Order: sequence, then structure tokens, then C-alpha cells
Amino acid sequence: MERPGDRWVSIVLSVLLHGSIVGLLVYGWMLFRAPPRPAPTLAIEATVVDARTLRGAPQAPPQAPPAAAPQPAPVQTPPTPPEPEGPPQPTPEELAQREAERQKAQAAAHEQQVAAQKAQAEAAAAAQARREEDERKAEQKRKADEQKKLDEQKKADAAKKAQDAALAQQQAQEAADDLKRSIAAEERANARAGPALASWQAQIAARIERAWIRPGTARAGIQCVLNVTQVPGGEVTAVSIGQCNGDAAVRQSIQDAVYRASPLPPPPDPSLFDRNLVINFKPD
Repeated sequence: MERPGDRWVSIVLSVLLHGSIVGLLVYGWMLFRAPPRPAPTLAIEATVVDARTLRGAPQAPPQAPPAAAPQPAPVQTPPTPPEPEGPPQPTPEELAQREAERQKAQAAAHEQQVAAQKAQAEAAAAAQARREEDERKAEQKRKADEQKKLDEQKKADAAKKAQDAALAQQQAQEAADDLKRSIAAEERANARAGPALASWQAQIAARIERAWIRPGTARAGIQCVLNVTQVPGGEVTAVSIGQCNGDAAVRQSIQDAVYRASPLPPPPDPSLFDRNLVINFKPD
């Protein structure tokens, strides 16, 4: 497996190699463009002779000037073939390793995609399950509310029926009580209309007459209506004089006689007792 350090070493070596190649190319170009150097001059030894001296002397054949030394041709550096630009071509081992890494990365990406799809499907299923659970709970709550309302309605109906029954029973009891009271009142009225009531009223009038102190202004034939209020036991609590043919002294004496006659005699039948009595007082 390629290590990160090996990759950096390869990059540094590649940069150094390309730098060296570029430097050589620049150096060769500079040599090629430089002007040719002047040919070196040869040193010649000569003797100065006067022309007059040379007139009588035999002249030597002219000598050809010495040939110039051949100038060396400039040395041209053959151009270095250009290096391919860019990073070096990978080796088959590197290509195989890269392909393996690519396939591994693709497999990892595929696994991640599958995992993501699985997680998404699980999330969707969980959401669907939650929705179904919420709907089920809502349905249960709705049914429970309906059942509760139905039970409350039943209870209200039962309570109303019981109330109506109790009211009907109360009304029936009141009707029975009214009937009983009516019967008792009728019986009392019948009893009072009989000789027992007359005998009791006569006893009360006789006791009042015995207790009466006749004033001097009283004349014969006195008739007065007495309204007497008593409590159980015959105790008189109030007296008022109704229609009466006597004067004020007679009225007051009769009222005082009623209080002196208290307690009044009891009735022969307890059903004849009445708190408010009307007595016709006729002392003569």
C-alpha cells in the first residue's frame, strides 16, 4: 500500500528532475544565441628595410602570406528531448491499487446508500406505525367518549325516571293524606254538628256565666257573641266581643269573665277540640 510519505517523495523528485531539464534547456539556448568569438591573431616577425637599399639588391620572390589558422567550429549541444509535462505516469501496480481503492470506495458508497435507504424505510415504517397507533388511540377515545355520553344519558334518564317516580309517589301520598284529612274534617264537622259539640259549648257558656259579675248597667235580654282563642288544655289566650247589645261596661265585664273562667272545660271527644271558639253568651 502506498504511504503518504512515498507520494510526497515522488512529487519532490519529479519537481527536481523537471527543474534540472528546464535549466539545461535555458543554458543551451543561451550558448546558441551568443555571438561568435573573434579569431585569434598570429604574431609575425619582420625587418624594416629601406627601399633605396633594396633597389640594387636582388629582390626575393614575394612570399605568400601565411594561411590563417583554421577557426574551430562552435560546439552545439544537441537539444534535450522535452520531458512530458504533468505528473509521472502511474505504474501498473499503482493503477491496480487505485482501481482496488475505487472499487472499495464504490462498495462503501453503495453500503452507505443501502444503509440510508434502509434507515429511510425504517423511519417511514415507524412513522406509519405511529400514525396507525395515533389513529387507533383516537378511535378508542372516540368510542370511549361515545360510551361515556351514552352512560351519562342512561344515568340521567334513570335519575329522571326515579325523580318522576318519587314525585308521583309523593303526589299519591299527598293525595292520600288530603283524603285522610278530608275524611277527618268531615268526621269532625259531623261530630260538631251533633249534640256533643252543643253540649261542650253549653258547658263553656255556663262556666263563663258563673264567672261573670253583672254590672249595674246590664239589663235583661243581653246577647253577645264571644270569639275565644284557647290552647290545648283550655287556657284562654285571647277574647274579643263581636255582636253585643250591651254597653261598654257590659262588654268589659263579659271579657273579664272569660279570662276568669279559664281554663275552659275540655270537649267530651278530643276530635272536637278547636283553638278558635264562637260562643253565644245569653246570661238570662
